[in-house]
Amino acid sequence: MVAFLQSFDSMAWEYSEYFGSRDYFMRIVIVGAGEVGYHVAKSLSTEGHDITVIEEDEERALKVDNELDVITIRGNGSRPSVLEEAGVVAGCSVDILVACTNRDEVNIMACWIAKRAGVKRVISRARGLEYTDSPTWARDLGIDVMSSPERSVSRQIIELLTVSSAVETAELLEGVAGIYAFPIALKSPLAGASLKQLRVRYPHVTAIIVYVKRNGKGFVPYGDNILQEGDLCFTVTRKDQVWKLEEVFTGKKSTPLRRVFIIGGGKLGFQVAHRLESQYRNVDIHLVDHNKEKCERIATELQRTLVLCGDGADETLLRQEGIEEADGLVTATESDEANILLGVVGKALGAKKTIAVVRKQMYMRLDNYISVDSMVNPNQALASVIMSYVRYPSGAGTLSLLDKVDAEMLEAHLPAGSSLSGLSLAEMNLPKGMLFALVRRGKEVFVPIGDTILHEGDLVTIFASSEMMPLAVEKLGVK
Repeated sequence: MVAFLQSFDSMAWEYSEYFGSRDYFMRIVIVGAGEVGYHVAKSLSTEGHDITVIEEDEERALKVDNELDVITIRGNGSRPSVLEEAGVVAGCSVDILVACTNRDEVNIMACWIAKRAGVKRVISRARGLEYTDSPTWARDLGIDVMSSPERSVSRQIIELLTVSSAVETAELLEGVAGIYAFPIALKSPLAGASLKQLRVRYPHVTAIIVYVKRNGKGFVPYGDNILQEGDLCFTVTRKDQVWKLEEVFTGKKSTPLRRVFIIGGGKLGFQVAHRLESQYRNVDIHLVDHNKEKCERIATELQRTLVLCGDGADETLLRQEGIEEADGLVTATESDEANILLGVVGKALGAKKTIAVVRKQMYMRLDNYISVDSMVNPNQALASVIMSYVRYPSGAGTLSLLDKVDAEMLEAHLPAGSSLSGLSLAEMNLPKGMLFALVRRGKEVFVPIGDTILHEGDLVTIFASSEMMPLAVEKLGVK
């Protein structure tokens, strides 16, 4: 959901103004210059951090050399001599090492060596789900964060399937709440209403619209903004309220899942099937993959999924298995291009909702031009984790980067001594482009209103434009 490739370029000056001193800026080593590594390096170097990128592939290394203001080291990032060249040596002053190659062994070894050299924080990508099944792996290796983007995205896919009218979703407050993007349909009663009027019209719905996309542009709304037909509204609510919210936007509720097709039996496709089996007893699950050995293995590991060895683009196969009656089609092969094309084909054959896994950021911008209902990006989950630890090394805040809007979410506890403690939202006089979306106080989670008073220790979710987030951080007193 933030236009990850663009938003940080415009933020460099604001962050320099906010943090003031160069003391904030850190020495960061990034192992791997793929889709994630390249764009994280680009964003962090724009903010003024001292960045070194290690990349073994000459073409990728040359791209970094030519396009980014960083130091580039050629070589395998799991080798001590290569890490030493990047400054990772005993007693070094490197603040963070991020290992985000496609090879788990390289990532884990790079982090292991870096931690023992004295690097303060090490973050590892883990494609193998077994590495994140338990915190033991990371803890025993001294790795501060071991993130599996595939696991995070599989949860997002299940949520998109469950709430059929939502075209985008993201978890908030560890799954207690979420953000859901709903379009305002033709002749919707929401069209022509202001945000202030919505609270009066629908008092039974506990939700807040935090971002609106309109005609290719977007904004963080405020009370006087008028909604229009065609607006895509990113709305925050508790998960137990999402059905009411969906009914307000669409006039109907999602029907129970009955049949889901998955094309691609890799880690992500398997994880989606496994989650569907765990959460839904009566769903008819079909998983298609062309690799016979993979299909045989998956068939022994899944309990109720029908595993089919074949071509996911085979119209005869899909029709024989009932694609026209599918509530959802998930395309999760290793090829972005194939996933998009298969999603378009599945939609044409009658699948009610199609979800394509897309890793290249460029393709994420094509959602308005192709007939795929939703696209999800595994790389974005890892990018959010990385940026969270860079921005908030103390762990005080959790930053979410949303890849289709120029805005950010921040989850943070209201610290002792915060200037906002004891004030109501109305008294804060928040500027346009900044709003409080959720508050968790003890076990209670709610959407705050004007007379809501914040207390020390509240876990708050702030939504702000990229330009306004530094001011939000300053107001909260988060470090």
